[in-house]
Amino acid sequence: MSHSRAISQDEVALRTPLCDLISCRYPILQAGMGGVARSELAAAVSTAGGFGCLGMVREPPELIAREIASVRSRTDRPFSVNLIPAATDPVLFEEELAVCLDAKVRAMIFFWDVVPEAIETAKRAGCRVLYQVGSLAAARAAEAAGADAVIVQGVEAGGHVHGSVSSLVLLPQVAGALRIPVVGSGGFSSGASLVAALALGAQGIHCGTAFLATQESFAHDLHKRRVVAASCEETIHTDAFAINWPPNSPVRVIASDLTETLGERLFGYKVEDLPREAIAMEDHRPIYLFSTDSPLQSMSGDLERLAMFAGQVVGRIEKIEPAGEIVAAIARDALAILSDLARRGANA
Repeated sequence: MSHSRAISQDEVALRTPLCDLISCRYPILQAGMGGVARSELAAAVSTAGGFGCLGMVREPPELIAREIASVRSRTDRPFSVNLIPAATDPVLFEEELAVCLDAKVRAMIFFWDVVPEAIETAKRAGCRVLYQVGSLAAARAAEAAGADAVIVQGVEAGGHVHGSVSSLVLLPQVAGALRIPVVGSGGFSSGASLVAALALGAQGIHCGTAFLATQESFAHDLHKRRVVAASCEETIHTDAFAINWPPNSPVRVIASDLTETLGERLFGYKVEDLPREAIAMEDHRPIYLFSTDSPLQSMSGDLERLAMFAGQVVGRIEKIEPAGEIVAAIARDALAILSDLARRGANA
């Protein structure tokens, strides 16, 4: 178990209203990353002072209950659970959310199309709701539906990408239009990027790629090694990985021999036109070519041809390390930059 300590005078510079809203030390949120973000990762991030998240997209309610209990056995710090209403069978989603609320999870993170009923159900149970969006219109819809904060995702993000505008442009636009806290997502992995997000009007950052290649991540070692090896130019934005999600759901993945076969046609794929070719297995579940499954430690088979999700910031990830060290480094570097900027201002 971790135990909270007093906030130092230096750390006050990083404390935003978002930290009080979700009870974290630093405004550094770990992305849900379905399959990849299990209890070990979420607990490590929260223990280090960030805000951990379980990525439980389309998972059985029994697994969600076990993962929530597992996080709590590792840390006493708050964390969230990520579900995706628009990409989940309604009955399953209702069961998933019920498990989270019965366990008194303090915060839910939803993504993709804004579903007001999901927000209402969580809020009625006393839960904080953060909604990840990819446009100003969706951000306004989430605020109107009662979300406590929005996570604004730029097109440079990894995994599923819901918008078409870069973080640098979208983030200040949304921050200037909403009354609730805004969090930057897509391209954030360092202390410098946290300071930049704060300067753009955000109250924190939401990091996926930065935490994918960590010791605690449930990603397969193959995926982690690809993240470490890839450059910023080696990601592909495409809707070819279409099986398991609603139509027209683009993703960003690391380029591979499989994405080379797409040639110039990166968009316009329809799930009904894709063959059901099982190339891997997880327990007794077949994993299909061009599905949205990424390689996990629990999978076996031709994992090289699965979706290697990562954002453009992948070029900054140089080694596999503990998640807690990443949180500490982001906070430490951000504080150093803020201190340096203040010193320069005083000397001007």
